[in-house]
Order: sequence, then structure tokens, then C-alpha cells
Amino acid sequence: MTNKTTSEYKIDNERLFALYQQNQNLRIRNQILELNLGLVRKEVTHWINQCQENYDDLLQVGCIGLIRAIERFDAGKGFAFSTFAIPYIKGEIQHYLRDKGDSIRIPRRCLELKNQSNRVTRILREKLNRQPTDGEIARELGVSLKEWNEVKLAHQNREPISLDTTNNNDEDKNSLVDYLPDSQYHSFQLVQEDKIRLNNALNQLEEGTRKVLEFVFLQDLTQKETAEKLGISVITVSRRVKKGIAKMRGLVNPEEF
Repeated sequence: MTNKTTSEYKIDNERLFALYQQNQNLRIRNQILELNLGLVRKEVTHWINQCQENYDDLLQVGCIGLIRAIERFDAGKGFAFSTFAIPYIKGEIQHYLRDKGDSIRIPRRCLELKNQSNRVTRILREKLNRQPTDGEIARELGVSLKEWNEVKLAHQNREPISLDTTNNNDEDKNSLVDYLPDSQYHSFQLVQEDKIRLNNALNQLEEGTRKVLEFVFLQDLTQKETAEKLGISVITVSRRVKKGIAKMRGLVNPEEF
């Protein structure tokens, strides 16, 4: 598709949305999707540098958000479609990464060092004709042994499992907590449990309050943008945010109330 000027893009968008509002035709919707695909590409480019997901997968996820924006956009309200669509695209990608990604987020430096270590270990093994020690790997990576052990620990603890799970090969049926390499694992597990509690609490809120919290905290919309999207006042949004947070605190930590 040829590049369009801002003016041409705006005119084509307005024309297609006018047609789509008259006739909910999938062919017209797909034309709008193609015209605005650059919004998705721009958002995907931002996220691809912060995760390990495939570009095409994120592009498809972003397109789902774009389709939802197209179906909910009301040109009569005077908003620019790009401004309206980006939160949907961004929100869809964020939800995908949150649900599909690892429960434990690893800092980018740890990921980079782990990837580099694979090559370094292979080279050292061929050079030394044996498995290199952690000290040799750390020295080759240019980091301290302590930092290299932290990198290994982060990857080892990347997939949390229940601390109550027993080892079937152990006659005493000890739980996995007895075999954990480091007590820091317990703090990782607590983070995951907190996420589960927060999600459960969010789902127990009444729909209006839940939507406000999702827009403000999960899709990073301002209170003004949330008010415009839901057709309510900014004051109402502010009240629902306070009410929702208080309600969730009570659900997550009932002993405080």
C-alpha cells in the first residue's frame, strides 16, 4: 500500500467510518484495519524491545485491539481515531504479555547475560575439553561470580510451582521447599500469589467500577480519557477509582478492616 499524507489518511478514515457506520460490512472494516495498521506496527515495535515474543504474534494481537477499537469508535464524538485506538491496541498487547509471559519477570540484563552464557559456555567447553566452572563463565562474561549466580537463580526460579508439591521419588515425601536452592524463591512465590489475589478481587467489583480500574491501571488511560470512553464525568471516575481501590484492599487484606 502506498504511503498516504496525514490529510489523505484522515479523509480516507472519515469516508470509511461513515460507510461502516451505515453498513457493518466486514470488507469495509478490513479496509479500515489495513489503513490503520501502522498504529499497530508502531505499538508492536515499542513492545518487541521489552519482551521475547515474536513480532508477528504481537502484530496479530495488536490487530485484535485495533478491530475492537474500530467496532466501538463513534466518529460523531469528534475524537481522532488514532487517539481512540492506541489504548485498545496497547491494552490487548499488555494483556497478552501478562497472560502468556512468565510469572516471574526477569530483568533484561539477566536475559542478555544468560543468552551470552550459552555461547561462552560452548566456546569454553571446546577450549578446555570439559565443562567450565561458574567462575570461568563469569570471568569470560566480564561479571562477578555473585552476579552470575544471581542470573542463574533468576532463570532457575522463572517458573514458580507450589511449595507444597512433594517429590515422588523421596521416601519421606518432603515438599519442594526443602530442596529450593535459595530462600529468595519464597519472595518470588509471594509476588505470584499477590497477582492472583488482585485479579480475583478485581473480578468481584461491580462492572462500572471494574471497568474504570481496568482502563486507568491496566490500559494506562488518564481519568479524563476513561471518562470520555465510558461517557461519565471525571469526578465519577475519580470516585470509582477510590471506591474500587478501597474495596479491593478489603478483599485482598480483610484483616485490615
